[in-house]
Amino acid sequence: MAEEKKQDWQALTELTQGRPMTVERVRLADSGIAIEGAFELPRLAQLSAEDQIFVAAFLRSHGSIKEMEQVFGVSYPTVKARLNRIAGMLELVEINVPPSRSEVLERLGRGEITADQAVAELEGRR
Repeated sequence: MAEEKKQDWQALTELTQGRPMTVERVRLADSGIAIEGAFELPRLAQLSAEDQIFVAAFLRSHGSIKEMEQVFGVSYPTVKARLNRIAGMLELVEINVPPSRSEVLERLGRGEITADQAVAELEGRR
């Protein structure tokens, strides 16, 4: 099978021009396995290429607005306004994700939790 040409992520974001999109096929590069379905992109990947570059620069500067001012040649209020706009586009990531049904059942099967605890977790009442 011939090697398919890989597309640049920035080219894809320019092509879609910020319109919503769904990824329908994912190929695992090391095994050639392809998975088809409807996959929503992570919020960071849904940002424009320019906003993704801005976020990456902010992370590289360890959150230094002063450094961002120098890198982009803009004022403090401009950096803050752009960060606030981007932050408004991102949803907070849930850090207390409830365990999946299979995780609860596996823990129950290993004797790590009681049946009552499993029922409570499955009902969302930790």
